[in-house]
Amino acid sequence: MSERLIYLPLGGAGEIGMNCYVYGYGEPDKERLIVVDLGVTFPDMDTTPGVDLIMADMAWLEKRRKRIEGVFITHAHEDHVGAVGHLYERLGVPIYARAFTANIARRKLDEYGIGADAVITAPIWPEKIELGPFSVAFVPVSHSIPESAGLAIDTPAGRVVHTGDFKIDETPVVGDPFDAELWADVARGGVKALVCDSTNVFSRHPGRSENTLGPDIEALMAEKTGMVVATTFASNIARLKTLATAAERAGRSVCLLGRAMRRMTEAAVETGLLSDFPKTIAPEDVGSMPRENVMLLVTGSQGERRAASAQLANGKYLGIELKEGDTFLFSSKTIPGNERGVIRIMNQLSEKGVEVVDDHDGLYHVSGHANRPDLEAMHAMMMPSALIPMHGEHRHLSEHVKLGEARGIPSVLAVNGTMVELTGNRPRVVDYVETGRSYLDGSVQIGALDGVVRDRIRMALNGHVVVTLIIDEDGAPLGEPWCEIMGLPETGESKTPLVDVLEGDLNQFLMRATKRTLSDDTALEKELRNITRRSAQSEIGKKPEVTVVVSRLA
Repeated sequence: MSERLIYLPLGGAGEIGMNCYVYGYGEPDKERLIVVDLGVTFPDMDTTPGVDLIMADMAWLEKRRKRIEGVFITHAHEDHVGAVGHLYERLGVPIYARAFTANIARRKLDEYGIGADAVITAPIWPEKIELGPFSVAFVPVSHSIPESAGLAIDTPAGRVVHTGDFKIDETPVVGDPFDAELWADVARGGVKALVCDSTNVFSRHPGRSENTLGPDIEALMAEKTGMVVATTFASNIARLKTLATAAERAGRSVCLLGRAMRRMTEAAVETGLLSDFPKTIAPEDVGSMPRENVMLLVTGSQGERRAASAQLANGKYLGIELKEGDTFLFSSKTIPGNERGVIRIMNQLSEKGVEVVDDHDGLYHVSGHANRPDLEAMHAMMMPSALIPMHGEHRHLSEHVKLGEARGIPSVLAVNGTMVELTGNRPRVVDYVETGRSYLDGSVQIGALDGVVRDRIRMALNGHVVVTLIIDEDGAPLGEPWCEIMGLPETGESKTPLVDVLEGDLNQFLMRATKRTLSDDTALEKELRNITRRSAQSEIGKKPEVTVVVSRLA
């Protein structure tokens, strides 16, 4: 059989977050594989209550584990690197990343007792990493985190350019400026396919440089008379530096709050990316300083419940309390789906008399992703034979396909699970792979179809009743059954305690039950469950989840 080149997204295509892409070359169903990114997305209380992290389902890859050559991480955002510690043992192959990203990846692996040698610090273009039929080079690119990279993936069928997350920024404050000549060099010899970031395809105005934010942020810091608190993505090292430098120039000392904030700045210092970051003060020193001389740099720009922003909005955090006259700056864009959490924090802050400043006027935040003009410039630089949009919701991918086709580039919309063959003159969908999600629930990984989260949601919606019954040696009920309720009203329509109503109806049934029913645990539990749900429906208008415990005395 003839060999083929394939592309398969397992996460990140049709959604923003949880990025995981697979490339393969070889005979069908025998391809050697590489994986690009192992990211996470974050849960919400509506659809994934109690879950800590969400990752792409690795079932398809695990079955082909012996065919995987390596994992390549494009940059250190959580939606690209966040799952490396959780998934490493399931894949068991080397991880390649640039120095800063490798530092973050090693920290995550260390939490699982995995040695630092599992991560290999990669060189940059034009140096390449040879793995099986692949020759892979990291191509520096500007983004909202240092040392981001696209990938030039050479195969016997041609070169694929995977942009990763990028923007065209020639003055990014920290990290690599976009080098058009370098990317033009990548395009020499032809690009078989461009797999391209789609996040900002609807933004038609030119993107702004990170370097443009400093003056406006500094003016804001200088005019405020109380304490200033600023939040942004902890991984946006350039923004952290911009905020901290602006604070220093405005006569404010900087205090970092939040584990991720400290971890990212430490990694940036260790890898030489931050050599002139302003000196910071400890949280315990904040209280002894005039409020107008302090700027807190805190985690939680997306409304995360346990982050420093939420803690400050709720009350105190590490002894620090916000007061009327203070200012809270959101130097970030709210990711779709996080609006409710962010607005909750904003309202809590407002109730304290804290002035909330967001980015509705565009003064205090710029995106790390390519706007439409940048995407068009990338298309023109690469002149690919095919375009495959990635990193975006379905509407982003669809619009990017239209953009490519309008420029005469054969384009294909490939959401998670869509296997695309790139070998011929035009990309074509050749298969669909079942994809899903796996959850980190506490310290355990569970599948989306395991029923744990489904049961949790049902209990949250309907409440829960535990029915306990003891059967004596003769097979008769020993006393009456008793009920315990959780998440349900104590009284219903009859104005009688709900527990009394349920227990009374269950006892009525047991007084009429035959010996045959009482001797059959399965049938008995079913009847007790159904009666409990019917009685509850009559009393409170809900059918709760019911657990029946039947104990038999020997």
